[in-house]
This record gives sequence, structure tokens and C-alpha cells, in this order.
Amino acid sequence: MNLKIELKWRARMKAYQKNFAGLWIDRHKAVIVSITDDGETIERVDSNVERKVRLSGGSRTGKTPYGPQQVAVDGKQEARIKRQLRQYYQEIIRRIQDAHQILILGPGEAKTEIKKEIQKSSGLVVKRISVEPADKMTERQIAARIRRFFTRVS
Repeated sequence: MNLKIELKWRARMKAYQKNFAGLWIDRHKAVIVSITDDGETIERVDSNVERKVRLSGGSRTGKTPYGPQQVAVDGKQEARIKRQLRQYYQEIIRRIQDAHQILILGPGEAKTEIKKEIQKSSGLVVKRISVEPADKMTERQIAARIRRFFTRVS
């Protein structure tokens, strides 16, 4: 009986602890900054998503005979890339699953894609997700921007 009470107490105390996560993401890598009462950690996650391969062949447009070729993208390749991206996003979500607030930074579409994945995920304790555009940054710049954001918010 005492064990059940202690587990409930620990769960309540965990809810009151500071637990923020910020990440800079594009389709090739992510830098995750976790801020808790115990300190700050920085992790790097590489996506291992294959790049779109330019297929040989295709046709040129009539207006520009020496211009770029139009090549139909292989459906299997698109499905494979989509599956790899989903696995990449799930790995990131697994690493930030205990965060109460999340800041997502990045240059392209990946930041909105992972926000949608986070919102679809069940069992997360996230209360607030913020998304901001950002160009390429060093890990120190990312950590500093995330720290500034959460000191301003909390």
C-alpha cells in the first residue's frame, strides 16, 4: 500500500518539475535541447533519410530545349522516404516525450510536420507547442535561443 502512495506522489511531483524541450530540425538532422531542474542536455539525431535520387531519362519542355528535364518521381521511392521520415520523427518524439512545453525551430517544412506528429501522438504530457522559423545555427546558438525562449515564457 505504501508503494502505491509513493508512486502517486512521484507522479504528482514530476508534473510540477520544470521540463522543457526545444529542437532545431530539418529533414537531415535534429538538435534537441532538454531543460529540466537537473540541468540542460543537448542531443543530435541524424535522420538517415535517403535523398531523392535523380532518375535518368525524362523529357524536356518544349520551350527550353536545353533546360531542366521533367522526371516522374518513383512512387516506391516517395513511400520509402515518407516511411523513413516518420521513423525519424518518432525517434525525436520518443526523446522529448516527457516535456511539458516544446519549442520547434527550423528552416523548412520539417518543423510543421513534426508538430503534427506530436499532436497525433498519444500519451504525451505536452501542454504547449511553439513553432518558429530559424536558419542554420550552431548547437550553442540553438541552446541559447531555446533558453531565452523558455525564460521569457515561464
